[in-house]
Amino acid sequence: MTEQGVPHIAHPRVQVLGVCPGRHGEPPFRIMEIDGEVIGAARTVTDVLEAAASHGIPIHDLDDPDAVRWVGGGKYTWTLH
Repeated sequence: MTEQGVPHIAHPRVQVLGVCPGRHGEPPFRIMEIDGEVIGAARTVTDVLEAAASHGIPIHDLDDPDAVRWVGGGKYTWTLH
């Protein structure tokens, strides 16, 4: 039974944090977490998909809040503003 009027809060296994500046001429990146653990840096959407797949998590829709949570910008945010 579901309660009406209660918003659904997604708790996806994959979380992509805000953009961090690159160091020493490297491009900006975003820290990626899976199941609450930092697994590395992503510089593109492809990096996110590949990292998730390598942990057995297929992502079919990057806009699905049950699949991935984007913090500090969506899937198109890869540079500092």
